[in-house]
Amino acid sequence: MQDKCFCDSEKSFSECCELIISGKTKAKTALELMRSRYSAYVLRNGQYLYETCSEKLKNIEEVEAVNRDKTQWICLKVESFSENEVTFMAYYKENNHIFVMKEKSLFINENGNIRYDSGKMIEAEIGRNETCPCGSGKKYKKCCG
Repeated sequence: MQDKCFCDSEKSFSECCELIISGKTKAKTALELMRSRYSAYVLRNGQYLYETCSEKLKNIEEVEAVNRDKTQWICLKVESFSENEVTFMAYYKENNHIFVMKEKSLFINENGNIRYDSGKMIEAEIGRNETCPCGSGKKYKKCCG
């Protein structure tokens, strides 16, 4: 049982992304879908990621690649969102170093379902004086930086 949802929504996982990933409910907004897709990356659920991307992006080989991936996703910060667009920063750990990935994701309605359709990577780095993404509460430069 995961207390706080991986997507940092302040809800429990069972009240948030688990409902969408399990198929008990559908994502009603691009933001909900993006948050559930982030949680699926944390859980290494490639099948869900495959099912929630647009037809033009579907690649069955990526399912196993996600399932085998060893990236440790640490936290998610949503910067902005609209009806069909979400800009976010996802922090992750590889080889004992923390990195950030920033993306502007675009979503479409496909057959009555919201689907991830494309993403544009945006250059980003963790600021030395930012709170460390590891959750320690310390500044990045005094913690993992």
